[in-house]
Amino acid sequence: MSTAKIAISIDNELLNKIDEFIKDDIFKNRSQAIQTAVKYIIKRMEHNRLARECAKLDPRLEQAMADEGLSQDFDEWPEY
Repeated sequence: MSTAKIAISIDNELLNKIDEFIKDDIFKNRSQAIQTAVKYIIKRMEHNRLARECAKLDPRLEQAMADEGLSQDFDEWPEY
């Protein structure tokens, strides 16, 4: 994975918390701590977006589409 160096501004209180995590051997360095936090936030945002999109779906319509043609295909399924 390639990385890029960036400069950020961060609240001193947050930075102190990050440094405490590093001191407690939770993270190796500030970069690792911040990367982990950003990955976590992105994952949560993507999950929330997926949940919002799924909430827009009509369960009855989705089930009907899933079941569509199922009985016709059933005869073609191999016996186990």
